[in-house]
Amino acid sequence: MSEISSIQRVEFQDRVRTALNDVNLQRAMAKAKSGFVDKRLEAKSALPEFDQIRDAARDIKDHVLSNLDTYLELYEEKVIENGGHVHWARDAEEACSIIAEICKASGARTVTKGKSMVSEEMYLNPALEAVGMEVVETDLGEYIVQLAGETPSHIIAPAVHKTREQITDLFHEHHSPLGYTDRVTQREALVNEARSVLRERFVSADVGITGANFLVAETGANVIVTNEGNGDLTSSLPKVHIVTAGIEKVIPSLEDLSVLLRVLARSATGQEFSAYTSIYSGPRRPEDGEGPEAYHVVLLDNGRSSMLGGDYQSMLRCIRCGACLNHCPVYGAIGGHAYGWIYPGPMGSVLTPLLNGFDSAVDLPNACTLNGRCKEVCPVHIPLSDLLLKHRTEQHERKLTSATSRWILTAWTWLVRRPRFYQAVMAIPLWTMNRIIRGSGRLRWIPFGRGWTDTRDFPVPSRKSFLRQWYSQEKGHE
Repeated sequence: MSEISSIQRVEFQDRVRTALNDVNLQRAMAKAKSGFVDKRLEAKSALPEFDQIRDAARDIKDHVLSNLDTYLELYEEKVIENGGHVHWARDAEEACSIIAEICKASGARTVTKGKSMVSEEMYLNPALEAVGMEVVETDLGEYIVQLAGETPSHIIAPAVHKTREQITDLFHEHHSPLGYTDRVTQREALVNEARSVLRERFVSADVGITGANFLVAETGANVIVTNEGNGDLTSSLPKVHIVTAGIEKVIPSLEDLSVLLRVLARSATGQEFSAYTSIYSGPRRPEDGEGPEAYHVVLLDNGRSSMLGGDYQSMLRCIRCGACLNHCPVYGAIGGHAYGWIYPGPMGSVLTPLLNGFDSAVDLPNACTLNGRCKEVCPVHIPLSDLLLKHRTEQHERKLTSATSRWILTAWTWLVRRPRFYQAVMAIPLWTMNRIIRGSGRLRWIPFGRGWTDTRDFPVPSRKSFLRQWYSQEKGHE
C-alpha cells in the first residue's frame, strides 16, 4: 500500500474513533435516524405504485445518460433562448473561477447561497471569500454548519449531527452582537431567530447562487426543491442568479420531472412533495414583477464524464435524496464528517474514489457491511452495494490495500472454496469463544480485533455456523 493510502487510512480511523466517542454526535444521529426511516416507509406505503415509479425514474436517468450530449446541448440552447448564459467547467477550480468572475463583473460584495452540494464539492465559499466576497448560506442547516465552521454531514440535512443545545450555543454566540441577546432553546424560536437574521441578507445580496435538483432540457428550466423557501428568495431578490449543477442533472422534459419528483421527496424526507418546488427559466422579462437581471448556469463535469459508459455509470443516476445514508448502519454510527469529504454514506463511498481518485479514499468502500439496504431503498435503483464491492475488487487488484489484508483475503478465498475444511477450521474459534464467555453472550475484547470491540460489546457467534445449522435442520426433515 502506498504511503499516501497508509496516511489516509490512519486519518479515517482517527475520524471514526472520534465520531464513535462523541456523545453529542451519537445522541443527534440516534434521534435523526428513526425519523427518516419511518417517514420514508410511511410515504412509500401510501403509494402502492411506488416501485413502478422507481423503475420509471431509473429508466429516465439511464436514457439521459445514454444521450447526455444531446440533452445538454438542447438545455444550453433553451437557456440562451430564455436570455440566460451557460458556462462549462471541466473541474472545480474552473467552476470557481467562472463564478468569481461573474460576481466581480456585477460588482458584488454579498452573495447568498441556497443549498447546493455541488458548490460544496467545488469549495466555492472559500474561493469567493478569497476575492473579497461575503458568502451567506441561507438553508437553515447550511447556515448552522457555516456558523460552526464545518461542512455538511448529510446531503439533505446538513446539520443533522448537531443537537439542539449545540445550535442554541452557536446562535447565542453569533447572534448576540446583532442584538439577539436572549438565549432561545425551543425549535420554533431558533428558526424564527435565524429567519430574522437572514432576512436582511436576502434583501442586501448582490448575487444569489442556488443548486439544481433537475435541469429540464425541453424548456431550459432549473428546478429546486426546498422546505424553507430560501431558494426562491436567493434566486429572485438579487440582481444576478447563478445556478450550479453537475452535468448529470439534466432530464428530458417536464413530464419526466413529474416522475422524478414523486420519488425524490418520499425518499428524502418522507413527504409527498417538498414544501417548495420552484422552476426558473432565466432572467426577469419585461412583464415580470420580480426576478434577476442576469441568469447564469455553471455546468460542472469534475470527473463525471469519465464515468459514462463504464462500470460505475449507474452512480450518475443519483438524485441526492439521502435515503442510502438514512438506512446505512455505518453512517448512522459515525455520521458524515468521518468520511472525509462532502459526500458521505454509501453514495459518498462510491463517488469519492471516482471523483477524487482511487488512492484518495482507500477505506471508504470498506466502511460498509454490504447489507444491501442502500441498494434496496435507492429511488433510482443504483446498485450501491455492488459498486462498493467492485471498488474493493479494484483496490485489491491495484494493490491499494495493505499486503497483510491482501494475504488474509487470499487465504480466506482459498479456505471458503473448501467447505468441509472451512467448517472444521471455523469450529475451533466458535467453540473457544462460547467456552470462554459462556453466560454473558458478549465479547468485550477480541485478539487482533480491537476495532470490533473498542466501542461496543461484540455478540458471541453461534456455536454452529449457519451452514451446519441448516444442514442439521434439513437432515432432521428427511
